[in-house]
Amino acid sequence: MKRLMFDPERQTQPATSASSRWRLCTKEKMMKKSNVVKFAPQFAALALLGCVSVHAMADQLADIKQKGELVCGVLGTDEPFSFIKDQSSREIVGYEVDLCNDVAKSIGVKPVLKQLAVAARIPELQQGRVDLLAASLTHNHEREALIDFSLSTFITGQKVMVKKSSGVNQLTSLAGKKVLTVKGSSMEQNTKKALPTAEIVSFDNSPQAFLALQQGKGIGYVNDETSLLDNYSKLGAAAKDYTILPQSISTEHLAFGLKKGEPAFHDQINKVLHNLEVSGEADKLFMKWFGPSTNMHFQQRTFKIATDKID
Repeated sequence: MKRLMFDPERQTQPATSASSRWRLCTKEKMMKKSNVVKFAPQFAALALLGCVSVHAMADQLADIKQKGELVCGVLGTDEPFSFIKDQSSREIVGYEVDLCNDVAKSIGVKPVLKQLAVAARIPELQQGRVDLLAASLTHNHEREALIDFSLSTFITGQKVMVKKSSGVNQLTSLAGKKVLTVKGSSMEQNTKKALPTAEIVSFDNSPQAFLALQQGKGIGYVNDETSLLDNYSKLGAAAKDYTILPQSISTEHLAFGLKKGEPAFHDQINKVLHNLEVSGEADKLFMKWFGPSTNMHFQQRTFKIATDKID
């Protein structure tokens, strides 16, 4: 008689039937599918990272050369920085327009001007609708988190214009009173800091705020000194009724604004500005727009285009 030997492994492993093989195969497929779903977010994140990396490596200077034009965002309402020379032709000219033209010339492309509202300047740049901001843009620490800045192209102070009949002759006298300025500007921010108890009324642009002062809608009107001098020159006979307070609210460095992460374009802009300074052309440009023969009546330039540092 043949003896039956006990095999523990054989006794503990059940026979694999057709139905059990089907269940095992189904389970493996489900596990594979689960793993695909489980790691799908990681795959998507890697793909997105790849897209971001490609975008980050894009060279804006090369793109500008390829499209053949440099789009400069300007205000067109802030004489002599950028303003409409002739209402019939709507031609925009000014100090910053000339600087933009110089940058375009150095790249070998056509300059194109796009008029912007003050509050729209940085959003338009970030969304790629303009290549460069030449729009009376103040370089400050808050904006450094959003965009990059060129060397300072102009340094000025922000002051307050008032009617002499108001009796206001110093900044502290504006406490609790209506002060007019421009929405989304550094003037608006600095006025709130310098005059925390004043009632700030903001307008879309400088001409609107200046008109509001003339209409008696506020006691003081805040802008940079050059803009106030231009406004003052346009008052004609009424200029005797107005004065600009001697104290400054702040010192402002104006500069070109550009997107972050564009070192080649940044270097190109600063190279142009540096060359204008060392060649003497920057001084000629200043005198053209701010000198004794203009509404500004500046006798000399008190700054140089030499730094992107601010206080």
